[in-house]
Amino acid sequence: MHMKIILAMDSFKGCITSGEAEKAAADALKVRYPEAEILSIPLSDGGDGWLEAYSDITPCTMLNVDCHDALMRPVTAQLAVDVSGTVIIESARACGLTLIEENSRRVLRATSYGVGELLAAALRSGAKEIVVGLGGSASSDCGLGMLLALKESFGEEVFNRIRTEVRITLASDVENPLYGPRGAAVVFGKQKGAGPEEIKMLDRRAETFARASLKRFGFDYSQNKGAGAAGGLGYAFMQYLGARMEWGSDILLNKASFDEKLRGASFVLTGEGSADSQTLMGKLPVRILHMARERGVPVHLIAGRLQEANKLLDAGFASVSSINPPDMPLAEALKPERAKKNIAVAMHSLPFNQQDVSA
Repeated sequence: MHMKIILAMDSFKGCITSGEAEKAAADALKVRYPEAEILSIPLSDGGDGWLEAYSDITPCTMLNVDCHDALMRPVTAQLAVDVSGTVIIESARACGLTLIEENSRRVLRATSYGVGELLAAALRSGAKEIVVGLGGSASSDCGLGMLLALKESFGEEVFNRIRTEVRITLASDVENPLYGPRGAAVVFGKQKGAGPEEIKMLDRRAETFARASLKRFGFDYSQNKGAGAAGGLGYAFMQYLGARMEWGSDILLNKASFDEKLRGASFVLTGEGSADSQTLMGKLPVRILHMARERGVPVHLIAGRLQEANKLLDAGFASVSSINPPDMPLAEALKPERAKKNIAVAMHSLPFNQQDVSA
């Protein structure tokens, strides 16, 4: 019978893009199942790889923008403009953690100013619809840097202009509030290089900024879902610019007509850099799992780092596998060519069952 395989992966953060991961998987699966139809849908939840995944699904024009990274070093980032005129921004292209060398990370100094520069470029282009991918940020400044860049470019009135004239959609997989026990600093500060005292300082800063903003506007979005995304960028976008939050994965899955592509599928292969119980809290693989399960299509999950496999299996994944041998050093596993080879090897040993291959 006809075999149809859908590849729908996130990027393997700091290593390879979703498109690269899917190509490595597709090439190997063609050897294992030479008669199979293989559909590749590169995806992102809003973080690293967002711009590329979006432009793979929808034809876009790319625009170069001179801006600054999280340490205010000059970088050139890109915006995408789709056929409808919607401007697509990936915040990680400006304030991304992967742009900062590990020994140079200074979370108290790190700024989202570059995101404001990207947004200013979008406004100058006449954009009325903007979609911003949030995630992978080196900053935890509550979006203050972004707001400063906008104010310096257009003046104080820019905030009201954006709220009334521009529709901004935020793409993210983060539901955390701005501050508190589940806030941006407490949950994500450590991975950005913050120590315990710095985390406390960042959390206090966030609460102080939110209280000042409440007095200014008369409303408070600091505890909204996603306010803590990208070091508090989610909060600044919602509080000051009237943005609304959506699941980044759902935006792309809808654009790719994923539900329709599931018809007649034998199985879906999804993946991400690190999979554990947090994957079940709205990350891309579990969004795919929920959609595929409604169609009765099994979903297999691969990851570079795998923990709590039993919880993932209990959630409904047909199989969960790490692509890396247990004794492989992290530095070796993160090499792009090694990751591609490991994915290819994994394709030959994944436990696809007879139901998968004869659907």
